Amino acid sequence: MVRQVTRALGAADEMLGGGHGLSAAAAYLADTAVPLLSAGFASQASRQEAFGAAAELAWLLGWKHHDLGHEGASQAYYRTGFQLAAEADPHGHAAWMTRAIAHQALAAGNRRQARDLAASALARAAGHSDGATEALLHVTQARAFSALGEKPAAARALLAAEDALARADRPQAGYSLLSGPAAGTFASHTARALTEADDHASAEARHRAAFAAWNPQAFPRVHLLTWMDLGDSLAVQARADEAITAWEQALGMATEISSARTRAALASVRGTLATYRRRGVPGAGELEQRMRQAGAW
Repeated sequence: MVRQVTRALGAADEMLGGGHGLSAAAAYLADTAVPLLSAGFASQASRQEAFGAAAELAWLLGWKHHDLGHEGASQAYYRTGFQLAAEADPHGHAAWMTRAIAHQALAAGNRRQARDLAASALARAAGHSDGATEALLHVTQARAFSALGEKPAAARALLAAEDALARADRPQAGYSLLSGPAAGTFASHTARALTEADDHASAEARHRAAFAAWNPQAFPRVHLLTWMDLGDSLAVQARADEAITAWEQALGMATEISSARTRAALASVRGTLATYRRRGVPGAGELEQRMRQAGAW
């Protein structure tokens, strides 16, 4: 039941943003999931299942707070999730929670910490994770290397990720499926690693591949952010008309989603649109006005 509630709240989060169902998720963790952990268990396996289910809900709460820009609360839930995951599975699941903390470090600009956390996650998971989950750990490491300007190391990490993703040894772990299909997560985060490495043409190709992997009805927030990222890749390549079209697609999806990340992504193009408008790029002024009316800035 804890897992069913987590998946239902996670699905709503993807469609409506981190602000939807936040208090309900927190109450369910505190009032239902955590008290279960003090019960007597018939076996070690059932105890691990209970702790694993609670860890997944804690991860979701960390993710929801991250989406809202509440980084202190997000880190607290991620750390709680790690502690619970370590009781359930000190290898694969704990590695996955370490990955979440590494991504938060990346978002905060703590690049070396992110690199070290990614290495720790891979060391924990070695020999204990399915290929899809391991691939996502390698991509996290690639993003950290790219952010540090270590391009050869990032390239090696991306190759290791591709090899792991191709290894169909067992089904993807439920805890990593919470963040979406492995192919979609792989494409999206590979694109970001390539962007950090200034390989914008390859990043564009990965962003386009991500659209095919993410169901737009189930993951509208991902599609919105991917349209914004794709527009950025196109803008860097001096393809202003195409960039504007991509950002228009993103804006059209923004009305129902309560998310600080989507608002920040929309606001990030303000300066570029102003430059395009002054240069007379078709559609720039109109999109700038629509962004303003939508409250993007």
